[in-house]
Amino acid sequence: MTVHQLNELLLVCSLVLLVAVVAVRISSRSGLPSLLLYLGIGVAMGQDGLFDLQFDDAELTQVIGYAALVVILAEGGLGTKWKEIRPALPAAAALATVGIGVSVAVTATAAHLLVGLEWKQALIIGAVVSSTDAAAVFSVLRKVPLPSRVTGVLEAESGFNDAPVVILVVAFSTSGPVDAWYLLLADIALELAIGAAVGLTTGWLGAYALRRVALPASGLYPIAVMAIAVVAYAAGAMVHGSGFLAVYLASVVLGNSRLPHAPANRGFAEGLGWIAQIGMFVLLGLLVTPHELVEDFWPAVVVGLVLTVVARPLSVLVSLLPFRMPWQEQALMSWAGLRGAVPIILATIPMVSGVPDSHRIFNIVFVLVVVYTLIQGPTLPWLARALHLGDPTEPADLGVESAPLERLRGHLLSVSVPEKSRMHGVEVGELRLPPGSAVTLVVRGGASFVPLPTTALRQGDELLVVATDPVRDEAERRLRAVSQGGKLAYWLGTGGGR
Repeated sequence: MTVHQLNELLLVCSLVLLVAVVAVRISSRSGLPSLLLYLGIGVAMGQDGLFDLQFDDAELTQVIGYAALVVILAEGGLGTKWKEIRPALPAAAALATVGIGVSVAVTATAAHLLVGLEWKQALIIGAVVSSTDAAAVFSVLRKVPLPSRVTGVLEAESGFNDAPVVILVVAFSTSGPVDAWYLLLADIALELAIGAAVGLTTGWLGAYALRRVALPASGLYPIAVMAIAVVAYAAGAMVHGSGFLAVYLASVVLGNSRLPHAPANRGFAEGLGWIAQIGMFVLLGLLVTPHELVEDFWPAVVVGLVLTVVARPLSVLVSLLPFRMPWQEQALMSWAGLRGAVPIILATIPMVSGVPDSHRIFNIVFVLVVVYTLIQGPTLPWLARALHLGDPTEPADLGVESAPLERLRGHLLSVSVPEKSRMHGVEVGELRLPPGSAVTLVVRGGASFVPLPTTALRQGDELLVVATDPVRDEAERRLRAVSQGGKLAYWLGTGGGR
């Protein structure tokens, strides 16, 4: 590649990113899922599009898609709150295993009987579309005020179910006979167990190191966190475990370990996640040939309809039967089984493996994802309100960023008071921080001042709190308790006081 060609490539990539950023704004205002806009950019640039770029490298798309999925899972794990997913883990595990089995069976049967696909192709489609997309679920759920149990189950499920689905798609795409069902179940269980062990171990060791090793620059912490997450994926895959589960669990551990500069870590991961999503969706849009989609439009609609109104609700009902969850929550979980780029990426596996009619499988999956994401994504907030789920008055979690002061044996906590926080109106003296910690500065409306004990805090304030090593965690717990329960949290317990 010459320097001139490199300059042209950089210009094109920069323009695509700028257009994609504008698309994010359009998406947030219109309610349309952003992935559709990114796919549209790729389709417009590709075959039959404005630029008519010829791109058909399914293997390269699969590799880049896997790399992007690692970043997306890491970003999702860093933003997942352990207190929300911990009680939801059994239900999420059931959805990611038993639910996948039910969904594959129902969807494959429909693809065979209603669309006329051979059983091999039908099973591949059933497996491919049974995985919910982490990027789609994370982006939509964080805009909808849902009960923590529902959010926890859906987020954990989207982080868990990629592993068994990848195993099934690879198994169904082999040229020889498919292994017996009990061997597939054993492979899935073994890979999940190895991936979970690697992910939890890597996350714990990484968090332990980052909390005790002072890096020379704050900007190195986000890079180190993402590097640890990628190490978890690579290590899990190298020992024949689920790398996707490993990176998600490692990121969950890191995100809940109160690392230095935690908000900056999440912000950096979120930026990388956006870049990964944009690049992945644009590349998938380039890979598709629009005029070939016309023939497979109605088969995709039929398969998607069975998946959405039969397979997904049935898998939720069967998986969550032992947990006795209210029907409203089960209905919302059935509709919130969002598909995104992950099924399209998985649809490249049979293309790379040379499965007959693999291009038709890809086209059906592509149309299915676009049509039903367009339907489910914008209607999910409406359905949550119709089912009377969610509490828009729920106080937001307090944003606390910690910077270690090595030589002073202390920590500088940067605290942002969010909207609906019950810290609004509380005086500094009423925070009752433990001895060894104090509010040293308040930033309000662009101006900063040293507060008095009688200074009343307001929503939108930013506080600087200095705490010594022994009371750092206690000070943060107290600040979060007041934000959730107000000044009476001191008497009614640090859990809230509502």
